[in-house]
Amino acid sequence: MTRYEPAIDLDAITAIDVHVHIEVDHHGHSSLPDDLRDAAAKYFSSDGPNPDLDGVAAYYRERRMAAVVFTVDARTNFGHAPISSADIAEGAARNNDVLIPFGSVDPLVPTAVDDARRLIEDHGVRGFKFHPTVQGFDPSDPAHSPLYETLQDAGVVALFHTGQTGIGAGLPGGRGLLLALSNPMLLDPVAARFPELQIIMAHPSVPWQDEALSVATHKHNTWIDLSGWSPKYFPESLVRAANSYLRSRVLFGSDFPLLTPDRWLRDAEQTALKPEVMPGILKDNAARLLGLAG
Repeated sequence: MTRYEPAIDLDAITAIDVHVHIEVDHHGHSSLPDDLRDAAAKYFSSDGPNPDLDGVAAYYRERRMAAVVFTVDARTNFGHAPISSADIAEGAARNNDVLIPFGSVDPLVPTAVDDARRLIEDHGVRGFKFHPTVQGFDPSDPAHSPLYETLQDAGVVALFHTGQTGIGAGLPGGRGLLLALSNPMLLDPVAARFPELQIIMAHPSVPWQDEALSVATHKHNTWIDLSGWSPKYFPESLVRAANSYLRSRVLFGSDFPLLTPDRWLRDAEQTALKPEVMPGILKDNAARLLGLAG
């Protein structure tokens, strides 16, 4: 086992993509059950490449970018074995010039805290990805406080999906997945109780964009990543915030493989995002958050 340590040359890269999914492992195991995988592919009209971790590393290396990579452990809600976060960390250690591993633990399993601690101490993950809708948990529930305390004490990042999701879309009853669990306002009490825990609210939080901006304005341990939507569809209020009062806490993310960094960058040129804020969004803010700068 090789513990991850970053070897990223910030001067050699143009961007840090903070939102990259590993959807298939080296055995061909998918992160989603078959019905959800097929429904998501239809929803996102995605039929492009879906590389394994080493393929993701090659893809980002070719673009002179670094990438935060993760999966989502929803074993309780889906009854489906997750891709191994330990394997993702091991793969990131092989590709530590371009990859940064985040772990994922299922908050509903009794071993969640121990699992998180093991991923931090033994494997060197730099953060954790949570998807409240997919994992079927209320992030504001105090029952999860021991998990958040573990992350805060370790100085790692907590990245939460916010807003609507294409996972389950079109299936009967959305396959039982609850969108309201991903309202960013549920992260406000987490940020309040754990003021040193750095929290990323992923995606334009449609239909709760104003809620996300409110939380980020009030709680300065929260950040917003711009993944999952083409920039040309960003709400005007989000663009205004990224250009001004939240410019130091907004992060580039693509949602690869569902949205590629190539398309994100191309479409960003059609927006009102100011050229002077782009270096921070694309690289500098993430480098500071992830402890890669200075």
